[in-house]
Order: sequence, then structure tokens, then C-alpha cells
Amino acid sequence: MYNSLSYKSKQFFSLLIKLTIVFGCGFFIWKRLTTNSELHFPDFYQNLIKNDLFSIKNIFFLFIFTFLNWFLEITKWETLASFCIKTSKKNAAIQSFSSLTTSLITPNRIGEYGAKAMYFDKSFRKQIVGLNLIGNFYQMTITLVFGVIGFSYFAYKHNISVDYNKLSQFVLLGIVIFLVLFLFVKYFNSKINFIKKIKVFIHKIPLKTNFKVVLISLLRFVVFSHQFYFLLKIFKVDISYIDAISAITTVYFISSIIPMLSVFDVILKGTVAIWVFSFFSIEPLVVLSVTTIMWIFNFVFPAIIGSYFVLTFKPNFVK
Repeated sequence: MYNSLSYKSKQFFSLLIKLTIVFGCGFFIWKRLTTNSELHFPDFYQNLIKNDLFSIKNIFFLFIFTFLNWFLEITKWETLASFCIKTSKKNAAIQSFSSLTTSLITPNRIGEYGAKAMYFDKSFRKQIVGLNLIGNFYQMTITLVFGVIGFSYFAYKHNISVDYNKLSQFVLLGIVIFLVLFLFVKYFNSKINFIKKIKVFIHKIPLKTNFKVVLISLLRFVVFSHQFYFLLKIFKVDISYIDAISAITTVYFISSIIPMLSVFDVILKGTVAIWVFSFFSIEPLVVLSVTTIMWIFNFVFPAIIGSYFVLTFKPNFVK
């Protein structure tokens, strides 16, 4: 139906989609910042003033952390996309920022896949989706690995009780699902062309490329977890480095396994962080201030940049 529309009609619908994405993203960000029932904005602002967050030194270092975070993300995407078709860092940046803006109003940032694919020719789009999936998989794996380590230390130190009966049921269910998927892939993938194509495509990616993406994912995790730690220091939180890192990795571990609209990520992380840092007797307002600032610097500011690229994106029919 879309292909049968006139050129002008396609332009109109393209503009309508762009405006919907940008205004939708802006609306959700505004709602999160002004109507968060867990964070009273005047108290939040006074807390920032009291702890000198707006000093040139603190703002400078926060932007350095954000720059490093997104530089690594852009480099990771440049590395992955270039396996399919040579991609410059500039184009990788445009694709990364615009896909962030698009994905903010989708569950678990799933809109990122389609947004990045739209920048490539139709013949490459399936591979681009697969490459994006691989990049996110490695980032999630790093988060889970360090999250399990951090949570294990955190649970041991604070004697957090675990319902081993429910845990064993969960593990058993996971094993059953894994075995079913394994048998399905092993005995039926010869009849499913799509699965075969995915396996062949993944196996074609050089080991050097995979290693580079894993290393970049690790560096990104180090950067944003230490940005969190830096904010704790700004708010004069009395906590040791080991305790802070174990708590931070625990927050990211728990929040990463819960499906959520990306724009509500600040609420999820804030809620989880309040529970985790309550074991260190840290005020909820301080914890919410840290998670909100993390969200503003790493999602809101890049999403504003991405809004420009969404509005200036030219679909294939315009090119």
C-alpha cells in the first residue's frame, strides 16, 4: 500500500513519522523529569545546588564520561556495521544517535534495530539487524557477568536471604527451555532457512571483530559504572570503592533483566538503586538524583542530538 502512494504522499507520511518520533520522545522525557512521583523536582534541584553539581569542574568531568561512553558506542557500531559495508565514524554517530531517539519509546530499545537498518540499502538490512543484535548481546553479557559478580559480593556481605526453592525452580525452567531450544535448532534448523542464514552470517564475522566488540563493550561498562561512582562522590556519599562498584553492578544487573520502555529506565534504575543503596544507609533523594543525572547525560542529551538526525533523515524514495 505504501509503495502505491504518490511521491508527495510519501514525503508527508515520512515527515509525520519523524515528527511523531521526535515529539513523542520529547514528551516522554519531559514527563519523566517533571512528574516523577518518586523525585520531587524542587528538592532535586536544591540537592544539586547544595552539592555543587553545576561547578565547571563537575560538569566537565560528567561530559567527559558521557563523551567516552558514546564514543565507544559509536566505535562499536562502526566496527560492526563495517563488516557489512564500510561505515565512517560520522555515519555511525548519526545512526547511533537517531536510533537512540527512536528507541526511547519502545520496550527494551527494540526500535533501535529498525532505525539503524533504515540507513542501509534493503539488501543489507537483515545483516544490519543481526549485527546490532550481536553488539547488544555482548553489552548485555558484560553487564550480566559483572552484575553476577557484584551481586554475589553484595548478597554475601549483607546476608541477603535467597529463596533457594524458587531459585531452583527458575534454574530448572531455564534448563528445560535451553534444552528445548537446543533440540529445536539441532534437529529442525535444516528445514528453516532463516536460522541457517543467521548461523552462517554469525560464523562469517572474524574473531578479531568479535574480540574488539567485546573489549569496547567492557570499556563502556567501566565508563558508565564509574560515572555513577563519580556522582556518588559529588554527593559526598560515604562508601568504599568496592562496596560502591558492587552496588552499581548490582543495580545494572537487576534493571537489565526487567523488560521496560527505555524512557522509563530512569524510574526502574532509581527504584532498584534505592533498594540496593539502602543497605548503606544512603538517602533515597541522593540515589534518585544520581540515577536521574545519569539518565539525563547518557540518554536525554544524546536523544536531543538524535532528534536532529531523525528530522533530517531522507528515506530511500527521496534519495
